Amino acid sequence: MTKTAVEIASSVRAGTSSARAEAESALERMERSQPRVNAWQVIRRERALAEADGVDARIDRVALPLAGVPIAIKDNIPVKGEPMRDGTEASDPAPQAADHEVVRRLRAAGAVVVGLTRVPELCIWGATDSTFGITHNPWALDRTPGGSSGGTAAAVASGDVPIGHGNDGMGSIRIPAACCGLVGLKPGLGVVPSGLGPTSWNQMAENGPLATTVADAALMFSVLADDPTYATISDPGRLRIATSIKPPAAGTPVAAAWQEGVRTTAALLVGDHHVVDRAPRYPASLMTTTALQLWTTGAADDADLLADPDALERRNRVHVGIGRALRKRGFPHAGGRNAWRARATEFFGDVDVLITPTLAQPPIKSRAWHQTSWAATLWANARYAPFAAPWNMIGWPAMTVPAGLDAGGRPIGVQLVGRPGSEPMLLGLAAQIEERQPWVRTANA
Repeated sequence: MTKTAVEIASSVRAGTSSARAEAESALERMERSQPRVNAWQVIRRERALAEADGVDARIDRVALPLAGVPIAIKDNIPVKGEPMRDGTEASDPAPQAADHEVVRRLRAAGAVVVGLTRVPELCIWGATDSTFGITHNPWALDRTPGGSSGGTAAAVASGDVPIGHGNDGMGSIRIPAACCGLVGLKPGLGVVPSGLGPTSWNQMAENGPLATTVADAALMFSVLADDPTYATISDPGRLRIATSIKPPAAGTPVAAAWQEGVRTTAALLVGDHHVVDRAPRYPASLMTTTALQLWTTGAADDADLLADPDALERRNRVHVGIGRALRKRGFPHAGGRNAWRARATEFFGDVDVLITPTLAQPPIKSRAWHQTSWAATLWANARYAPFAAPWNMIGWPAMTVPAGLDAGGRPIGVQLVGRPGSEPMLLGLAAQIEERQPWVRTANA
């Protein structure tokens, strides 16, 4: 089994392994999995090995938190010297001139960027496919690994790398993490630099980690946030936990296995925590009017920067067109967001953590969704992944952890949500869940 990021960094710092050896091992795994899973947009063999040699030569190697750890970067942020395609032929294929700030932080901490991972076009959808190819879920190749950080999730779940970078505008870390049996953390607003397009999807999108263990997620998060205290997971104390299987929108039934995941997780925590069954009061228009305004106008902002907007997929020309039409009419309005924030704040007045299913249904089929209509893609996405987006709209932290397997042997997951600033508490609770109900770290374990 692939070593954890914590184990790799420890061995490289101690000199019992090297960054080059770890990179070589990762690159071999990547090349074996790529024909089957297709997680990688770019495999940086020679450049990654040169980068690893640079880590081995650093005089401060013994102090690097991610010393020699091979890492995946989602192909929608700049990596110096590599194209940033963002899943679309409409993007500029020229190499990027500089690293995004989170890439700079990861490299400064000793991580080695071994490749860039596939995304759906403009990262709009919850399944990872585009004209560049279809990415498959290593747990079930006929299913999607989710999106839009599906390439990173598939790479980590395949055991190619122990940790990977993702970002999350309406669930794009948590959805693929749940599809692939991983830990995924969406930080709260402003904790990690975003810098995702002109507006970071109307300030909904955040960069964060995908990992196979809570400790690895915490370690990577500490580097992304430039705060080493986040790497130390503490006992969260006795928490007031609410559980709910109520979806935030009508017409999204929750599969029995995903309901049971919440119940099983809650049962692990009773005794140490005060656990009640209680649902937030989601506004009726939250996932239609409010979400649609923010989602489509955010994508339109991104499309404005494309080298060749006419090359967009047909479904995304529709999506961006809706966003542009709404922008001309002064949308998005703040009212829906503010109303939801007020209700969420009221709900969390006597609740520390909310636990929900991460998904409502198993991952949808792995197929060429980019060749289908906007309406067909929207319907498929909305029915299987409604739980994540509400927390992006108000910038609150949320994460997902595995909660067993369904009858088909596919992972299920639960979402943990907290108030702004609660990332350490969420990680502490996640670690308790991991200790009491350990999960299989990768699909091929």
